[in-house]
Amino acid sequence: MKAVAYIDSLDSSDARSLMDFELPAPTPGPRDLLVRVEAVSVNPVDTKIRNRLSGTPESPKILGWDAAGIVEATGSDVSRFRVGDRVWYAGDLNRPGSNAEFQVVDERIVGHCPESLSASEAAALPLTSLTAWELLFDRLHILQSPEKSGQNLLIVGAAGGVGSILIQLATQLTGATVIASASREQTQRWVRDQGAHQVVDHRSDLGQELARIGISQVSPVISLNGTADHFDTLVELMTPQGQFALIDDPEPAIDIRKLKQKSISLHWEFMYTRSLFQTPDMQKQGEILDEIARLVDQKVLRSTMTENLGSINAANLRKAHARLESGQTIGKLVLSGF
Repeated sequence: MKAVAYIDSLDSSDARSLMDFELPAPTPGPRDLLVRVEAVSVNPVDTKIRNRLSGTPESPKILGWDAAGIVEATGSDVSRFRVGDRVWYAGDLNRPGSNAEFQVVDERIVGHCPESLSASEAAALPLTSLTAWELLFDRLHILQSPEKSGQNLLIVGAAGGVGSILIQLATQLTGATVIASASREQTQRWVRDQGAHQVVDHRSDLGQELARIGISQVSPVISLNGTADHFDTLVELMTPQGQFALIDDPEPAIDIRKLKQKSISLHWEFMYTRSLFQTPDMQKQGEILDEIARLVDQKVLRSTMTENLGSINAANLRKAHARLESGQTIGKLVLSGF
């Protein structure tokens, strides 16, 4: 099978950082699906792992944690899918990724693809939708209700992949007032288009930005990037007994003792926890993806794909990694076909 992989951790500008390979197709285990990959998207985790972990000449490392495709074969214990089903998923850190013609994936973390989306449009959503859903409903336990809740939900760094679908989920399924932070005119237009009720600029004084829209305190706060840059300010602006959630790896490390005086709870979301530890509720990720698909087909949610960079090959994936590393992407970058 065709695959894009690497051996050494190198800068994305180096032609060896991601290379085209011909590799044996994988064989599904008892609970696995063998999926013919039709489209993938790129995520920050792809670039982080490329920079941190190497492969070997005998086993080059295949990245990719978003895919839409067709079930080619099923393991002996598979019960939720059949050959020919259209599926989507975000994969598992412990297994080879989706940047290959064929991939094996545990059926418990797979969902049925939305009927109304192309493979490219669908591939933009799994990882970010799972992250956003788990943030809102598994970590913060925000009520799914259209009734106004009085909560002022601030999403910091909201124009990327997670922020884009997070805005949609929060505005469509909860009663919170959704405040999205974005620093450029283009990204501010984007988050408004995703449904944000208010928009602030995180490169300006956040206290003044919130005062400008008539809000003095916020909670919950979800920080998607740059947490170390804004942490002290966010603590000052948060409601006592509020909730703070994040997904990035703050550098320098944040001092969580600053949350104590206000009794603010801290929630860290890592979408791979269920598959990494084979948790008893691992199948919930497949159920979430099925629910996201239902909401997409009902036109409640829409794809956050902003650009298709072409075929799934090393040159195009290097380009995608470089774009992500620039910190200037909006929504999701997608590649389709081999």
